[in-house]
Amino acid sequence: MSRPNFLLFITDQQRADSLGCAGHPVLRTPHIDALAAGGTRFTRFYVANPICMPNRATLMTGRPSSVHGVRHNGLSLPLTSNTFVDLLRLAGYRTGLIGKSHLQNATDVEPLLTFPPPRPGEAPPPPGHREARLGDDGSGAGYRLERRKSWTEQPDRDIPRPYYGFDHVELALGHGDRAHGHYARWLAERHPDPESLLGPANALPSDTVCPQAWRTRLPEELHHSSYIAERSVAFLQDHARDGGDAPFFLQCSFADPHHPFTPPGRYWDMYDPGAIELPASFATLDADEIPPVRHLRRALAEGTADRSAQSAFAVTRREAREAIALTCGMISMMDDCAGRVLRELERTGLADDTVVIFTSDHGDFLGDHGLLLKGPLHFQSLIKVPFIWAEPGASDGGCTSDSLSGTVDIARTVLDRAGVQPYNGMQGRSLIGDLRGDPAGAPEAMLIEEDGQRRAYGFDRPVRARTVVTDRYRLTIYRGEDWGVLHDLEADPFERRNLWDDPTHAQIRARMFERLAVAQMEACDTSPLPAAVA
Repeated sequence: MSRPNFLLFITDQQRADSLGCAGHPVLRTPHIDALAAGGTRFTRFYVANPICMPNRATLMTGRPSSVHGVRHNGLSLPLTSNTFVDLLRLAGYRTGLIGKSHLQNATDVEPLLTFPPPRPGEAPPPPGHREARLGDDGSGAGYRLERRKSWTEQPDRDIPRPYYGFDHVELALGHGDRAHGHYARWLAERHPDPESLLGPANALPSDTVCPQAWRTRLPEELHHSSYIAERSVAFLQDHARDGGDAPFFLQCSFADPHHPFTPPGRYWDMYDPGAIELPASFATLDADEIPPVRHLRRALAEGTADRSAQSAFAVTRREAREAIALTCGMISMMDDCAGRVLRELERTGLADDTVVIFTSDHGDFLGDHGLLLKGPLHFQSLIKVPFIWAEPGASDGGCTSDSLSGTVDIARTVLDRAGVQPYNGMQGRSLIGDLRGDPAGAPEAMLIEEDGQRRAYGFDRPVRARTVVTDRYRLTIYRGEDWGVLHDLEADPFERRNLWDDPTHAQIRARMFERLAVAQMEACDTSPLPAAVA
C-alpha cells in the first residue's frame, strides 16, 4: 500500500493522559483505545507551542511558530504558506477538513498589540508597509474567512478553495454551545430557533459551581461534535462512491474538550465529580510554586481573579473535580463520534487502505497546581499530548514509543508514508522509523515556544517563554525574569520541585541551556535556498 488514505482525528485541549489507554482512572474512550490497541501510542509527544493557532500552524507546515510566523492566537497562517496538505493534494490526494480549522482568527476580538503611533515629526509607513514582509498584516479579505462576524453577517458564505491545501472544507468554529461556520447553517436547518438552545441564559438547571460551565439545552444530536461526525461520514461515503483510485486525506477536527465546559445530554453527568481524584500537584506548597502560580492562587484567595476569559486561573477542589468530570464527558462524546466515523470507514471498505492518526493541539492544567485552562506555564499537562498512529492490518498493534517526538513531526511522517518529498524548510522528522522500532535520529531535546500578546499571571510584559524537554529534564525560561524552571521528570513526574536554584543541579541546568541554544539554532529557517548564480 504505497499511497494509503489518511484519517487524522485532532481534538482541542486534550492532555496526553486523558485517554483510557493512557491510564486515566475513570475516563472511558473505547474507540480511541481500540486505535491504540491496533497501532502505536507515543508517550513523549510534545507540542511545538501550547496554544491553538501556533501549534495547528506547525502541524500544517512542519515548522515551529518562530518560523511560520503564527506566534500566538489572532495571527493567521500566511496564505503564502506551503502545507503538507498542499503537497498531498498536488500528488493526487482528495483532501478534506471537517470541523475546527483555526488557521485564521475565529473571533471578533481586536488585537492587544497594535502598531504604535508615530513620534512627533515622524512619517509613518504607508498602508501595506508596516510589517517586515509586504502584505503580512493579515488585513485582507482572505484572512477573514473564519471570523464569527463574517459568518453571522453572511450565513450562506463559503470558503475559497484550496484552503491551505484542503479542497473540501466544512467548518465548525468556536467552543461550548456557540460554534459557528458551516455548522451554524446545519443547525439552523434542523431547529426552528437555535438561539433558544444556546448559552448560559438558556441553560438547564444545575448545581455546578465550576466557572465557565453550564448545562446546555442543546441536545447531543445537534452538538458540533455530532455535526463533525456526520459530515466526516458523508465525506467517506462520497469518496467510496466517487473517489476512484485517488487516495484521500481527511482531517476530522473536534472543537472539544475545550472550555467552556458544556457537554450535552447524557455526557453532562456521565462522570461523578465526587469520584474524581485530584492531581498530585493540586496542593503544592507555596514555597515550591513558581511566581505565576502564586499570583493566580493569591488572586483566587483575594477574590480578584478573572475566571471568565481564556487565561488560566486557580480553582477550588470542588471546581477542579467538576471541570475534570465535565471534560471527561466531552471526551467521551468525542470518542463516540470518532467511533461513528471509524465504523463508516469499515463499512465502506476503506479501512483496509487507511492510516488512522489521533492527536490534540495542546493540553489543559485540569487541576494541576490548582489551575484550569492553559497559560505560559509549561507543565507536562499542557505541553504533552496524545499521538496514536494506526496502520491498517498491522500485526504488531498495541505498541508504545517513548522516543521524543512532537507536532512538528506530523507533516514529515505523513508525507514519508505517502511517498511524497517534503518541501525545503519543513522541519521535524519522520516517525516511520519509530513505528518500525528503529527511532534512529530522535532528537536530544524538544523545543517548545510561546509568545503572548497580553500582560498576565503577574508578569509585567507580554510573556515570552522557551522550553526544552529531554528524556529526563524540563527547562523553561522567561524573557526579563531572573528565575526559571528546572524539573527532573523522572524523580518528580508531577513537577512539584523546582531545581532552578539547587546547587547540586547547576551542571544539569547549564547543560539544559546548551540544549536550548542548540534547539533554537536548529529551528532557524532554511528556506528559501540560495538563487543560482549565472
